[in-house]
Amino acid sequence: METLAIVCLAYVFSATATMPKTRDWIGLAILAAGATVHIQLTQRQEERRRNRTRTVLIDLTAVWTFPAALILPAPLSVLLVVGLRIQHWFIARRPAHNFIFSSVSHCVSVALTSLTFTALGGQHWSSGGWGSLREFGIVVLAGLVFELVQLVYISVILALSAPGKVSVHNVLGSKADNLLEAITIGLGAVTAVLLVVLPPAVAIMAVVTVVFNRLAELDQLQDDVRTDPKTQVFNMRGWTESAERALARAVKSSDSLAILMIDLDHFKWINDTYGHPAGDDVLRHLAHLLDEVTRPTDVVGRFGGEEFLVLLPDTDQAAAVVAGERIRGAVAGQRIATTDKRGDEIAIVERTTSIGVAVYPDHGTSLKSLMQAADAAVYEAKEGGRNQVRVATGLNQPSVTPSPVNKVTH
Repeated sequence: METLAIVCLAYVFSATATMPKTRDWIGLAILAAGATVHIQLTQRQEERRRNRTRTVLIDLTAVWTFPAALILPAPLSVLLVVGLRIQHWFIARRPAHNFIFSSVSHCVSVALTSLTFTALGGQHWSSGGWGSLREFGIVVLAGLVFELVQLVYISVILALSAPGKVSVHNVLGSKADNLLEAITIGLGAVTAVLLVVLPPAVAIMAVVTVVFNRLAELDQLQDDVRTDPKTQVFNMRGWTESAERALARAVKSSDSLAILMIDLDHFKWINDTYGHPAGDDVLRHLAHLLDEVTRPTDVVGRFGGEEFLVLLPDTDQAAAVVAGERIRGAVAGQRIATTDKRGDEIAIVERTTSIGVAVYPDHGTSLKSLMQAADAAVYEAKEGGRNQVRVATGLNQPSVTPSPVNKVTH
């Protein structure tokens, strides 16, 4: 992989082999100065963000490297990246191989972005040619190349270093991560404009990036407060906040809304038989599965212990039962790789769940009453033999609607 990257860089340099001009060196100096101020003033924040992040860390230095790819010759763009990465080496304290992989991905991304931008006719930027939709389109395409090259490179490295453990979330990050990256590249485009039109104004971007870095850290802190550290879905605080907003919208628009309470059957048996680390793997696997089988608008959270909650906006009772059955079937079909108490590799299979369904307004008019109704339905499912979906007793409906029962015992 490293050899391929070096060959790619060599090709870019040969394809863009021109002697840098005086203005190119001045542009490099301005970007390097701004980036250095940014790195030095935010090193503590970046270290805290790096320690808390669970996926690929979004590097905010794209504010400086992306404009280099647009304005400077490719060799100078890569030179800027190398200079910034050297500074990061003394701050990040990461394993050498990880740092090298990351640095090469940045260099390749900048080099290919520069080549793409030049191939599309963006070289006239250096003379101040602005103002058409064509130039804007070229910038957008360059930004996509800048991001995609790093994503592809990182996904390949992760696949080679940890086979079988690479997920879309690990590579792409969350929605917030991608929004942060898009904003960073956008700020980089603004920096490029300032560098061409009014170079001294680039100093303003140094201040902006320091503030933006702080905002990114605050956003991450808020996300950590609302996230369950073991399963990476909402904790009760985060889930309740989202559920209350969804319920308020449902009340205002007179729409239906459903809550599923999901309880793993015989979870204590897993902990007692295989150990708590295996139980934790099962919980993480279930949380990941719930993210996969629910809609983007649904809200998944961990209620506590082995219980999870899923809020389903715009969902009536029939659709909620179908969703519950889909989850029940998906859990039963999973094969969870983990280890036993001795550390030997094992697979946990044929796990089952008991699921309670409550629907607004049939089973409650507040979040608390709906959760109580769903919890009571879970107990009905447990008492009825487990591995089934039960609908809560309605406010004016004494009947309960069970799903087919597949009894499981140990």
